[in-house]
Amino acid sequence: MARHQVPGLLDRLGTLWREFVAPQGGGALAHLDPDLPDEQLLHLREQMQACLDARGGDVSARTRAAALGHVYLGLSELGRRRFLTLMATEFSPDRDAVDRAIAELEGADDTEREQAAFHVYQALQPPRISLLKQFNILPDGVKFLVDMRAELLKFRSGHPELDGLERDLMEILTGWFDIGFLELRRITWDASPAAVLEKIISYEAVHEIRSWDDLKNRLDSDRRLYGFFHPRMPDEPLIFVQVALLNGIADNIHDLLDVNAPVGDPALADTAVFYSISNAQKGLSGISFGNFLIKKVVSTLSAEFPSLKAFATLSPLPGFRVWLEQQVEKDGDDLLLPTETKAVTALVRRKGNGARPPALGLFGRLLSAELWQSDKDTADVMRPILLRLATIYLVSARRFPEKGNVPVAIDPVAHFHLSNGARIERLNWMGDRSGRGIRQSAGLMVNYLYRLQDIEKNHEGYSSRGTAALSSALKGWLKG
Repeated sequence: MARHQVPGLLDRLGTLWREFVAPQGGGALAHLDPDLPDEQLLHLREQMQACLDARGGDVSARTRAAALGHVYLGLSELGRRRFLTLMATEFSPDRDAVDRAIAELEGADDTEREQAAFHVYQALQPPRISLLKQFNILPDGVKFLVDMRAELLKFRSGHPELDGLERDLMEILTGWFDIGFLELRRITWDASPAAVLEKIISYEAVHEIRSWDDLKNRLDSDRRLYGFFHPRMPDEPLIFVQVALLNGIADNIHDLLDVNAPVGDPALADTAVFYSISNAQKGLSGISFGNFLIKKVVSTLSAEFPSLKAFATLSPLPGFRVWLEQQVEKDGDDLLLPTETKAVTALVRRKGNGARPPALGLFGRLLSAELWQSDKDTADVMRPILLRLATIYLVSARRFPEKGNVPVAIDPVAHFHLSNGARIERLNWMGDRSGRGIRQSAGLMVNYLYRLQDIEKNHEGYSSRGTAALSSALKGWLKG
C-alpha cells in the first residue's frame, strides 16, 4: 500500500520535528512498516506509554512526541487507522479505577462527597487525552491534531471503537478554539502572505477559484474577504467569508464573479452580499465559528461603510435537487398543481415526446432531461414549478437532530442562516447555471436577509419551533 501524505503537513513537520527526533533516532519506531502490522504494535504502545510516563523532563517528552508524530505522518491509511485504534483502545479509562471511585462516591458522607466526586472525574479521564496534548508542545502540533481529527472522522464509520477518541479530541479542540482566542483578519492581494492566498484557493468550497486572476477579482476594492485565524495556526484560515459591496441584492453568481465586470465604488454601496462561506479545516467540524464570523464582519463593515443598509447572502440550495428527486420518485406528477400539470402535459405533447407518462411522471421526465434549462420552452414551464417546490423545501423539509426535539432544515445552508436569525428573502431563477449549480440546486440560488432588528426574533422562532422567517414574495409561492 502506498504511503499517504497529510496535505501540507508531511514535508513541513518532517523538517520541523527532525531536530527533536534526531538525538534518539526514533528508536524502534524508525523502522515501522507503513501498514503497522500486529508485531510492531507493541513497540508503538511502549512509545505511547513512555510519553505518558514523562521521564526525562520536557526535552525528552518533546522528542518522544515528535517521534510518534513522525510515525503517524509516514503511515499508510491502514497504518494510521491502526495507530488511532491502539490509542483509542489501549489508553481508555481504567474500568476498575472507575468502579472503585464510584463505590467511594456511593459510600461517602456529606463532607466527603465533593472529594469523592472529583476522584470519579479523575478516573473517567482517559490517558489518551494526556497523550494527545503531548503534540501541543511541538511546532504546528495544533494543526497536526486538527488534521488527525479529520482522519478520525473519516475512519469512524464502521469503527465504533474510535468514537471515544474522536470525542476526546473534539473536546480538546473545542477548548483551544474558543471564539475568544480567534482573530478576524482581512485577506488582501497586496498584504496577505502568498501561503495564505494559496490556501484560500485550495479551501474555497462553494465557488471554485479558477485562477490567480479570479482570486484577485475577489479581493478587489469592491470586495472583502475575511477569515478567522488561531494564534497557533497563523497561516491557516479556519473559516472565511467572501463579501461583495453592491447596490441592491445580487441575483446570480455569474455576474458577481465576472472578472471583466467594472469595479464598483464601495463607498456608494448600500448592500453587503455574503456569497461564500467556507470551513477550511475538516478537523474542526462541529465547532461553530460561522455565526460569530458573520456578526463580526457585519460590525466591521458597518464601521467602515456607514452607507450599508442591508446585509444579505447569495446562497446555494445544496440539498434541493436530491430532495426534489425523492419527492418525484414518491409522488410523480401528483406534486404538481392542476395548472402546472396542464402546462407540463402540453409541453411534452408539443415537443413530440408522447403523452403517456413514464414511471416518474412527465415532470420527472423533464427534470431528468439533459440540459433542460437550455431549452426556453422547457425552462419557462419549469420555472414556476421549481420556485414553488423550492420554497416548500426551504420552509417545510425538516429533520430531527440527534439531540433535541425541534425540527431543523435538512438543507445545511438554510439551517446555518435560519439559526443565525436570517429571513428567506428571495429565490433566484438560474442564479447558478454551472454544472454543480444545476446538479445540486436545479440552478436556483436564495437570498437570506439579515435585518438587524429582526435577528433575535427570527432566531427564536427557528430555534424553538423550527419555523422560517419568510418574505411576502415567497409566501406567495406557497399559495400556488
